[in-house]
Amino acid sequence: MLTSPQPSLTQVLLFLLIGIGLIVLLTSRYRVHAFFALMLSCFVVGLGVEMPVDTVIATIKDGFGSIMKSLGFIIVLGTTLGVLLEYTGSTQVMANYIMKKVGQKRSALAMSITGFIVGLPIFCDSGYIVLSGLNKSLAKRTHTPMAIMAVSLASGLYAVHCFIPPHPGASAAASVIGVDFGKLILVGIIMAIPAVAAGYLWANYMGKKLPDVVEHEDEIIQDNLQLPSVGKAFLPVVIPILLIALKSFLVIDPAFNNKWLTMLLSLGDPVLALAIGVLLAFNCKRNWDKNSVARLMQEGVEKAGGILVIIGAGGAFGAILAATKLGDHLSAALPLASMGIFFPFLITSVLKTAQGSSTVAIITAASIVAPLLPALGLNTPNGQLVGTLAMGAGSMMVSHANDAYFWVIAKFSGLDLKTMLRVYSLATILMGLTSLVMVYILSHILA
Repeated sequence: MLTSPQPSLTQVLLFLLIGIGLIVLLTSRYRVHAFFALMLSCFVVGLGVEMPVDTVIATIKDGFGSIMKSLGFIIVLGTTLGVLLEYTGSTQVMANYIMKKVGQKRSALAMSITGFIVGLPIFCDSGYIVLSGLNKSLAKRTHTPMAIMAVSLASGLYAVHCFIPPHPGASAAASVIGVDFGKLILVGIIMAIPAVAAGYLWANYMGKKLPDVVEHEDEIIQDNLQLPSVGKAFLPVVIPILLIALKSFLVIDPAFNNKWLTMLLSLGDPVLALAIGVLLAFNCKRNWDKNSVARLMQEGVEKAGGILVIIGAGGAFGAILAATKLGDHLSAALPLASMGIFFPFLITSVLKTAQGSSTVAIITAASIVAPLLPALGLNTPNGQLVGTLAMGAGSMMVSHANDAYFWVIAKFSGLDLKTMLRVYSLATILMGLTSLVMVYILSHILA
């Protein structure tokens, strides 16, 4: 077996910075797919620290395979669940129900809450596109400036996207760091609420100061008699969360042998819980035909495929960094113990701001942070949890013109670049800082 030489700290840091710079340059300026940018960076860093070529290749394969083992089913099932909820109109039903409960006078708040709930299983860009028609309709009916409505909805979707599995960034970070998925989902939901509130409050404050120049389109009313009931619409989202929470937080005595309880807890495995959510989503529509089912399954798998290759490449990059003994070098050279959760937050926010993708930012940051957990004082289960949440907070800021989600919001709301930067981009900064404060408080509660 070949052994690679031990590089110096200067050599490791130099090629780490070159590798990260390459990821940022290729993905943001040249629009190269993140998979290829990450894989190229693996070779740049590995060969730069004098690892033999076959060792680099073997390490990349191990890192890629390891993260696929833990996340492959979760990402495919989570993506498919989102596709089914969109197709069956469940997202529309949830939005209308929340609107009735909150009231049209608080339409922006209703859309923020809707974004939060719909965003649990659905990626933020897809969720915004699906709900944009309802958002425009409410803005017209309630005479609410579009900037307020758009950023309120976007904030609700964005917070859960950055914090909570099965979204790819949070899922990958949990896998790399070793965090229990159930605890991350439950605590992440709690942490995301203040972030959503910060985005909503800023949207209301700043949106009122700007003229509403958007020409609202005529409202299109769709009569879909096959829309599911409220109960059926919410079940595919609520049941998996409850099952995962039950498994994560219910501690039973190993000597207590009850096959029914054991079977119930086994359903809390994220893979089984999401599979149950997918089955419940099929109950949201009558008269399925085989062509529709086949097409939706195909769409779910295809969407997941693009995400999985990025996550796999991120796992490979993390394996290369681990092989360089980066953690040992930095632990000896820097006072990391005094930085705690601020280090993963800063690393992720810099990566997010530089290259635009929250998913790529948190995957790359997790690869850097994982070997440093002992030095940061985050190598306990609670420390791993708050460290992962800190990266989620960092991945919120700053969303601007190099972020695809930024342009989805602008395109489907009709807002110009200046308004987006003043309202939405500043909202993401407040969301990230608010989340950091909440994670800091949580870290002291769990200490």
